[in-house]
Amino acid sequence: MQLNPVLLSIPVFFILMALEVVFEAVTGRHTYRLNDALTNISTGILNQLTGVFVKVVTVGVYVWVEAQTEIFDLPANGWTFLAVFVLYDLCYYWSHRMAHEVSLFWGGHVVHHQSEEYNLSVALRQSATSFIWSLPFYLPLAIFGFDPMQFLLAGGLNLVYQFWIHTNHIGKLGPLEWVLNTPSHHRVHHGRDPKYIDKNYAGVFIIWDRLFGTFQVEEERPRYGITKPLNSWDPVYANVAHYKDLFKLAARARSPREIGMVLFGKPGAISLPLAADESLQADSIVKYNQLVNHRGWNWYTGIQFTFTTAITAFFLFTRSDWPIMHQGVMAGWIALSLILSARKLVRFNPLIMVADALRLVLLALILRWIGDPSGMLWIVVGWIGITLICLIVLYTKSSYHGHSHNRHTRNQQELRQADCIPSGNRKPDNPPEKGGSVAS
Repeated sequence: MQLNPVLLSIPVFFILMALEVVFEAVTGRHTYRLNDALTNISTGILNQLTGVFVKVVTVGVYVWVEAQTEIFDLPANGWTFLAVFVLYDLCYYWSHRMAHEVSLFWGGHVVHHQSEEYNLSVALRQSATSFIWSLPFYLPLAIFGFDPMQFLLAGGLNLVYQFWIHTNHIGKLGPLEWVLNTPSHHRVHHGRDPKYIDKNYAGVFIIWDRLFGTFQVEEERPRYGITKPLNSWDPVYANVAHYKDLFKLAARARSPREIGMVLFGKPGAISLPLAADESLQADSIVKYNQLVNHRGWNWYTGIQFTFTTAITAFFLFTRSDWPIMHQGVMAGWIALSLILSARKLVRFNPLIMVADALRLVLLALILRWIGDPSGMLWIVVGWIGITLICLIVLYTKSSYHGHSHNRHTRNQQELRQADCIPSGNRKPDNPPEKGGSVAS
């Protein structure tokens, strides 16, 4: 297995999330919702699945650039690793900042900001497309001649560091606030309040924000999320919603200049004749909280999601021994399971029950086809049996007779946003004048 700090840290991440949930149960300071947390984890899983297939490309590009352009022949030792760790964070700052300031790049980062809560599960909420736009910002490290393995290790540790700062339960940390990115600083970054938008981009060292004029101290707890809420639990849709809206706008553009403004301007920098201003003020947004109003079904959904997560972990830790076709098929099953999990959060009917059972049967067939690594087939067969019993009990004991079990916290008409503004538009309260622009 490759030395991947993020992959190796996954068990620790889940242990810490469990401890945070216990802490909240004891203190009554709740920040977790089942629907939101499952979506956060689902998008993180999609990010890891994407990495399975694109990591070789990103590393290959880095190695090629290093071979063609390196200025120095740097040795791989502790001093050079310390240097690449610091410089990686500087590259991360500019990659992150441009992801907020260029609308096309925002599509590879908006996923991380879509949650309207702030807890450790939000740290796992990562985009499956961010690698497309972020890689060029790290190539200066290759040009300077830093070893590819050091580059990968620095990147992994940078991401692992950022896990713990996604919490509401740690206050300000005294002198550390001057140098490091802390929970207080990062809460600001996730705020959709106008004064908090596009602030505190650092990964590890907040000194970059202080140096480049993007620092904002936390004055009051932010309202979290984006100013055009996603209003969906589907992790695949979360990754494509901004691109869908963006390219709809580009198709309606009247000139190459407007296309350029839509794709490469700041999110929201759209001339008003092209798209109406439908951004929402931070204090006017009601949290999206659609969830089936059936406790037993929600428990079932959570337990099945846990099983899917366990299968995903098994795949990620063992997939290096699998042929690429087998990896692709298993990744497809996992993605299908995540989409169905999102559907189960808002639907409870016989059709989705059958679909969930067939999902597990499909897994058994896949395991038999690939040769049943590690004897997982019989575990899955046993789980199918347990699942069928649970589904029969849920159906017979539910009040389902064709009416809805869905609970909506808002009228669905309110949740339907017009598709003319890119999803995730992070505009401040005051819209620009005709032809003007706003910060992302």
